[in-house]
Amino acid sequence: MMSLTSVQTGVVRSEPRGSTAPRMAFQGTRRTRQVLGGPRRSQSEATRLVKNRCVGKRKREQIREARIPLQGSTQPRGLAVAKATTNATAAATSKNDGKGSYDYDLVIIGCGVGGHGAALHAVENGLKTAVIEGHTVGGTCVNRGCIPSKALLAASGKIREMRDQMHLKSMGIQVGAVSYDRAAIADHANDLVTKIRGNLKNSLVAMGVDILEGTGKIVGPHTVSYGKVGRVDVGGTLTARNIIIASGSVPFVPPGIEIDGKTVITSDHALKLDWVPDWVAIIGSGYIGLEFSDVYTALGSSVTFIEAMPNVMPGFDREVARLAERVLINPRNIDYHTNVLATKVTPGIPGVKPVEIELTDFKTKEVVDNLEVDACLVATGRAPYTDGLNLKSIDVETDRRGFIPVDEKMRVLDTAGKPVPNVFCIGDANGKLMLAHAASAQGISVVENICDRSHVLNHLSVPAACFTHPEVAFVGMTEEQAREKAKEGGFEDKIAVAKTSFKANSKALAEKESDGICKVVYRKDTGEILGVWIMGLHSADMIHEASNAIATGQTVQTLKYNVHAHPTLSEVLDETFKQTHVDQPVVHKQPVYTT
Repeated sequence: MMSLTSVQTGVVRSEPRGSTAPRMAFQGTRRTRQVLGGPRRSQSEATRLVKNRCVGKRKREQIREARIPLQGSTQPRGLAVAKATTNATAAATSKNDGKGSYDYDLVIIGCGVGGHGAALHAVENGLKTAVIEGHTVGGTCVNRGCIPSKALLAASGKIREMRDQMHLKSMGIQVGAVSYDRAAIADHANDLVTKIRGNLKNSLVAMGVDILEGTGKIVGPHTVSYGKVGRVDVGGTLTARNIIIASGSVPFVPPGIEIDGKTVITSDHALKLDWVPDWVAIIGSGYIGLEFSDVYTALGSSVTFIEAMPNVMPGFDREVARLAERVLINPRNIDYHTNVLATKVTPGIPGVKPVEIELTDFKTKEVVDNLEVDACLVATGRAPYTDGLNLKSIDVETDRRGFIPVDEKMRVLDTAGKPVPNVFCIGDANGKLMLAHAASAQGISVVENICDRSHVLNHLSVPAACFTHPEVAFVGMTEEQAREKAKEGGFEDKIAVAKTSFKANSKALAEKESDGICKVVYRKDTGEILGVWIMGLHSADMIHEASNAIATGQTVQTLKYNVHAHPTLSEVLDETFKQTHVDQPVVHKQPVYTT
C-alpha cells in the first residue's frame, strides 16, 4: 500500500507504508513553505495552530526522526510496546483540565491496515497518536486475509502453471513431474505475514506512534480504556481529542453450521493450510470462495460451490461472470449448486468420517439434497467486530447487521442520527466497503477532516480485485447497476459500453494468456466513467488507471489521449477507452510544453 503524498503539509513519501527505506521530508523554499502553511501569522496564532495539530515544528521533528532505518535496529523486541504502555499510563494520570487538554490528539481502537494508515497520516500532520490493538498489528488483512492468501495463491499458481504441460509445450518448454511440499507452502505464507506485520509495527514506532496492547472500549466522551483479560499489569484509561474506531471484522458463519476448525473451517483456518482435502465444498462463490477454489484445485482438490443466489459470482458484472465461469470454473475440477442454502453442516473426521451438508432450496425452504465431502469452507463474507466497544456510552447503536452508522465523513452517528463529536469509524466496522485499502483511505480522509481540511472519499473510485488465475478487477458499478441507476435518473438511453478482448493484445499473446476482457461502462452524453471491469492477466495491477480517473473526475474523452508503452497489457485498457464515443465530442486542448 503506497502512502499518500500530502501537498498540504509539504510531506513527500514515495515509498510503501511498510518500507524500510528512510523517509524524505520536502521542506521547499521560503515561498513554498508560506504557500503551504498559508499567510504569515502572529506568534500567538502560530502557537495555537501548533497545538491544534496540523502544522508546526513538532511535525517536522517527527518526520526527521522517522528517517531512521526500520530494520537492523538494536532495540530489543517488545521494548517499544512496553515503553508506549508506560508512557500512556503516565499520560493517563494527567486529567483533562476541562480546557481542551488531552493525553492524545488521536486514539485509534484497532490497528489493521485502516488504523495503521490513519495513524501514519495523523503523525505526519503533527497529531500525538496512539493505537490500541488487542491481537496483532496488521489486523485481518495482514494476519488472516489479504497477505497470507496471496502467498498461497502465488505458490499454487506456480504449481498450476508448471503442470499445464500443453501451455508450456506451446512455448517450447518441457517439464517433468511437478510436486509440492504442503508444509513449505504454509511456511511461505506464515513467513510473509511475520515480515509484513513487523514492517507495519516498525513504521509506527519510527513515526512515534504509541502502541498500546489490549482491547479498547469507549467509556465516555473523549475517554477510552483498554486492557487484557486476566492481566492487571496491562491497560489503563486515557483521554483523546479524537477517537477512531477501526475494530475490523470476523468471518460470518450462518446458523446451522458447526465450525470445528479442521473439517468445517473459515478462511482464518484455511489460510494455515493444515491439510489438502480431496474434496472441498465452499459455501459462497464471491471473492473469498473463488480465490480458495483457485488454491485448492491447483493443489489437486475437487471443489463444489454452494451458492444461495441464482448464479455463481453474484456480485460480478454478469458478462464478466460468464467469462470467468468459462475460464475459472468449467475447465477445472469444480461443480456448483445454486439457489440453495447450506442449512446444516456437521463436521467429520479426516480420512474416517465425511462432512455432512444439508442443502435447502432458497425459495421453498425444503431440503433438496445432502452432500458428503472431506471438508467444508465457509466463505459467506464477514461480519463487523463491534462487540465490547461500549457504544452506549456515547448513545450509539449498531444496525441490525452490527455495523456502526457513519456519515460521508466517517463521523459516528448517534441514535438520533446526529454526528457524535470527535468520534469516527473506518473500515469493516462501518460496512461501507469491506476492503483493506478502503479502510486506509477512510482513515486518511478522517485525519484530513480532523485537521479542518474537508474531505469526502468517493467510494465508487475504490478498486477491488479477485486474485485468481487469471485475475478479475473492477472499479465502480456493474453494467446492470449502471443501467438501474440510469433508469432511476431518467438517462437510460445515455448508457454505453465499450469492450476489448485480451486476444488482441500483443503482450498477452506473447504470454499465451489471452483469455480476458476489458469493459468500460460510461455515459455517452457526458463521458463520465461509471464502471470498469477487467478480467485477464495482471488485471489487478491495471485497474488503477481507471480508478484514479474516476477519483479525479476524468472522462473517456480525455483518457483517449493517454499514451501507453508498447507492448504492454495496459494497452487493453487504452484500446477500450479509444473505442468509447460521446454524443458531442470535446475538442482536446493540447497543453503547451517547453523543453
